[in-house]
Amino acid sequence: MPEGLRAPALVLVAYLLGSIPFGYLLVRLARGIDIRDYGSLNIGATNVLRVVGPIPALITLLGDILKGLVPVWLAGLTSVVGPRVQPGWVVATGLAAILGHAYSFYFYVQERRFARGKAIATGLGVLIGLVAGGEIPWPGVAIPAAVWGLTLALPRLLSGQWGFVSLSSILAAASVPVTLALADAAGAYVTFTALVALFVLWKHKENVGRLLDGVELRLGERLPITGLDRDEVACAFLIHAITPADWWQTRRFSWARGLYERGLLPLSFLARLVTLVRPMKVDVMDGIVLRDGRRVRVYLIAVPWLPEQIKRMPALAVRRAVQAARLARRLGVRVMGLGAYWSVVGAKGEVVQAQSPGMAITNGGAYTAGTVRLAIPLALARLEERGLSPEQARVAVVGANGVVGFGVCRQLAGRVGTLVMVGTTPARLERSAEMLRRRYRTHVETTTALVECRTCDLIFTATSQPDPVLYPEHIRPTTVIYDLGRPMDAHPDVLRVPGVRVIPGGVVRPPGELHGRVDVHFGSGAIPACMAETILIAADEAYDRCSVGERTLSENIDYFVRRGEELGFTLVEEWEPAREPVRIAS
Repeated sequence: MPEGLRAPALVLVAYLLGSIPFGYLLVRLARGIDIRDYGSLNIGATNVLRVVGPIPALITLLGDILKGLVPVWLAGLTSVVGPRVQPGWVVATGLAAILGHAYSFYFYVQERRFARGKAIATGLGVLIGLVAGGEIPWPGVAIPAAVWGLTLALPRLLSGQWGFVSLSSILAAASVPVTLALADAAGAYVTFTALVALFVLWKHKENVGRLLDGVELRLGERLPITGLDRDEVACAFLIHAITPADWWQTRRFSWARGLYERGLLPLSFLARLVTLVRPMKVDVMDGIVLRDGRRVRVYLIAVPWLPEQIKRMPALAVRRAVQAARLARRLGVRVMGLGAYWSVVGAKGEVVQAQSPGMAITNGGAYTAGTVRLAIPLALARLEERGLSPEQARVAVVGANGVVGFGVCRQLAGRVGTLVMVGTTPARLERSAEMLRRRYRTHVETTTALVECRTCDLIFTATSQPDPVLYPEHIRPTTVIYDLGRPMDAHPDVLRVPGVRVIPGGVVRPPGELHGRVDVHFGSGAIPACMAETILIAADEAYDRCSVGERTLSENIDYFVRRGEELGFTLVEEWEPAREPVRIAS
């Protein structure tokens, strides 16, 4: 080969060598599974260790190191590249090997997409190759290796727990250019390793967020893997902020709290800022133990929008929900629930499901409807406790235009004296009311005026509004309110009205002792029925029973009610008020 083509050819070879996915191939051979479907979905040694075990992980580590070491070492040999070694070509060779691992040509040829790789081991191989070729001094490898090892081992010595591989990798990468600069290495290598350190930080950006929020895995910890771990159940649940105060629950944004409260950062600016944020894992809810002994882990994935933002930007909301589903898949789960206002995004999950292959998406509507079915007799019993027969009572349903609201109306018709359907579309309300009048003997009224609720003894609410709709002026003393809205339809001030009782609709208490750092506004130890449905789907691998779209099958409602009772879920009958929502000025 002509001398002038040797170095460019070696760069190409380095990229192709870096593209060999040792972890993927070894796990395929050892277990017959695709490593990209499990754990973090990465093809590197850390994920292989968590999913398969130490021996395949060690072989993967050595293979990934060698594919960085060999081409860089060859690039430093005059017998290979010519009479004079050029640092620029050595750097290009090392960079090609790293990019080959991070953006593997192997997968692009096979699938027209790149696999996920962070290139830490390959980067280590590049450094060893530079030392072996005499391009950089040996401390350029020894000191970063020591930083990596100490960052992992010191926590073990101090607390009994290993450190974080992600933090060790970031700090080790950052120490390389500093070490080389102090050792007076060639400027090309200092610049190259500084750029690689930035690349490593970029590839670990989500890990940094999880470190701040306290949900990053330590060395030796592993995620429960759907289909492989039978004693643990794992699922994901997508949440959003109810108020700006929820932004401060994650340490990623807590820095802005003081600036916001001092008026230095306006709400409108922060609201625009959060629309740029991709989905992130912010907490792990655990402590749930099903009656059959299986432990449950729920990964809370947050897109920190406020309810009004989700309503105002439907296309971007769908995109964020799809991104959340991809993140959930990287966490090793097969099902993700859509919480609160996310449940109405993309035709109530249909669009999200269509754009999320390999994931099951549920809006939780079936079990929510099931809990309503269970709770209606309890709500009517509250009237009897106060000396009022349901057959003589006036009962309002706010949000009667909606699927859930009309479902409540159908269950109440024939059991109460007067049914008042409250909605926003008079013609549609009247059509629905006429259907009920033909079938049941109950007197049915329709109205768009919330003040009519003041004439009622029992009020059900089931709207999708981002702000409260029911205030003290809409109710009278001793009213019972069954609130299915998420966020809550009843303003906290309604509890100041004498004798008023608010029952949180669609809220259940799971078995065990629920633990979680993030407040999801359902009270201590309680979760929404839509999250419980997600857990039940994961527990039974009943992915064909996911609730998406407008229709909810009766057989699925019955299924989740039965399985919820069998596995230990119970209804919650008292409301702990959430903070008052804040509207963003346009």
